Amino acid sequence: MRRRQLSVIATALLVALLTTACTDATVGVPDDAAGRSPDDGADDTVGVFPGPSAFPRGPSGVPAEDAPLDPTLTAALEEIMRGRDYQRFDPDTLATVVAADDPRVGWFLADLVRFAVTGSELSDGLFDAFEALTGVPPDAVAPDAPPFVAMTDLLLAWDLPAWDGYRELKGQLFLQIDPRWRAFFEDDDAAVDWRWVSWGGVRIDDRVFGDPSPCPRGCIPALDDPTLTDAAGGDWYPDERLVFGISLDGESIALPRHQMEIHEMVNLTLAGHDLGIPYCTLCGSAQAYRTSELPAGFDRAVLRTSGMLSRSNKLMYDLTSGSLIDTFTGEALSGPLHDAEVTLPQVSVVASTWGAWKQQHPRTQILAEDGGIDRSYPLDPLGGRDDDGPIFPVGPVDPRLPVQAPVVGVVLPDGQPVAFPVEDARRELAAGREVVSHGVTAHLDGDGIRVVADNGESASHQAFWFAWSQFHPDTALWSPEVSR
Repeated sequence: MRRRQLSVIATALLVALLTTACTDATVGVPDDAAGRSPDDGADDTVGVFPGPSAFPRGPSGVPAEDAPLDPTLTAALEEIMRGRDYQRFDPDTLATVVAADDPRVGWFLADLVRFAVTGSELSDGLFDAFEALTGVPPDAVAPDAPPFVAMTDLLLAWDLPAWDGYRELKGQLFLQIDPRWRAFFEDDDAAVDWRWVSWGGVRIDDRVFGDPSPCPRGCIPALDDPTLTDAAGGDWYPDERLVFGISLDGESIALPRHQMEIHEMVNLTLAGHDLGIPYCTLCGSAQAYRTSELPAGFDRAVLRTSGMLSRSNKLMYDLTSGSLIDTFTGEALSGPLHDAEVTLPQVSVVASTWGAWKQQHPRTQILAEDGGIDRSYPLDPLGGRDDDGPIFPVGPVDPRLPVQAPVVGVVLPDGQPVAFPVEDARRELAAGREVVSHGVTAHLDGDGIRVVADNGESASHQAFWFAWSQFHPDTALWSPEVSR
């Protein structure tokens, strides 16, 4: 990546600080080759992403999280933000940021770069200021990543603290994109780690329940109470294509992946149970939450996509209460549901081909071809968007598996997470061997994997390894040698 140049006054300060930065002498460069879809039988040795040891050491002398920013520095950051819409670049203002020598502001510089025009004077200046403050050129770690991704990945690897006031400043920036996020940023008690949050490129879906119309300002539109057909009515869908299957109290449903790639959220009722079913395309993870099992005084949660991401996982929210919810864990992060300490209970979701699913579940239902809203769905709406690994910040990835190796995970009643690599588990089961770890057993369901505990209960789902391991960092990982 070509080196960028600042004005004379900014360059002098940058050079001075770069010569005193504390970093490792060598920087590991990742091989972030293409990961594959969870159903294509790909060689899961591809998709390597940086583990913790691949990142250089962070800067020394970083102030504590509760240490306030210098008021002059805060004013300079706000001035840069005000000029963002016009991509203005004031060398004196940026020089003030660099001279403050507080690496924590790297978080906000990365946020600003996310919204800056790539290659603009503003983008280039922010990138160089980040390098001066941290001592590391981010493109040395991830040379092919967009600048804001490389910058944020580096800060995530260091777990660099932000500062008291970062949320408010970040909120000012994000609310310029969508003012409807205001309640999330203004919740002083929210459990959101705002360092992890980035913009996914879409706005919030705040349409009322059952509204089939497109979002007027661009969102990922949830599908509510969709039209279903029997298995024979699903003959339009190719047998080899992936569905996300759910079985509950004797009833089953199949959600075709290409339709879920359009909606990323379905709210429906199965066997008398209200379910909210998010699909994070970036994480390869479809999950199902019981949305009526809430404390007294709460109505059924209606799940929607917020438009924001948390370490490349979509941040969902409850339309009814206005509460942000961690899509991967079901934990309420803000609003009334967070105040009530709600974590939505999950049910298992199986990623199987349609042919195998309907053979095992002949009475299954499937989403109607038009979704019940007279819409057409291309079979590959994303066009391989995620084939080259994560496109948003994730930070370091647990090196035990490739970044996008598909795993099926479950969290045990005692809180212990356990993950099973899908291809390894399939091979062992095809050979007639048991796949067991920590008292839970993997079974084929269709040709997908379902994990069941000894007492018959479980709530397993498939995901890319980077997603499962970052939200469950203490996960146990089954390997074939365990079963032999």
